[in-house]
Amino acid sequence: MRPVIPYVTAALLFGLGVYGVLRRRNAVLVLMAVELMLNAVNLILVTADTTARSVLPHSGQVFALFVIVLAAAEIGVGLAIVLQLYRLRASVAVDEVPLTEPAESPRAAGAPEPAAAGRTTEAGR
Repeated sequence: MRPVIPYVTAALLFGLGVYGVLRRRNAVLVLMAVELMLNAVNLILVTADTTARSVLPHSGQVFALFVIVLAAAEIGVGLAIVLQLYRLRASVAVDEVPLTEPAESPRAAGAPEPAAAGRTTEAGR
């Protein structure tokens, strides 16, 4: 088997995944693009295992199995985050996600501090 064809296919899959991560605004489509990149890595691992006979037999296939398990866990956590985002914002657009904490609103001018409101001073008696 010529190893060039799977390597080129994996490079195309990885490139499509990178394009999807950088250009998509929908969080579900971003997760699908990450899955494309992980599948490209799996293809490279299995191809490298079959073409380059290493000291450890089937090591590329074992690593590919670990990547599949990692991808399943990533999808579970990612979809949970996307569902929570949809519940809070009613949208899964990545552009609308606030990345910083909201700033505290400044107190109205002249409003007493909560701790000082109940206290009286010597001058006020």
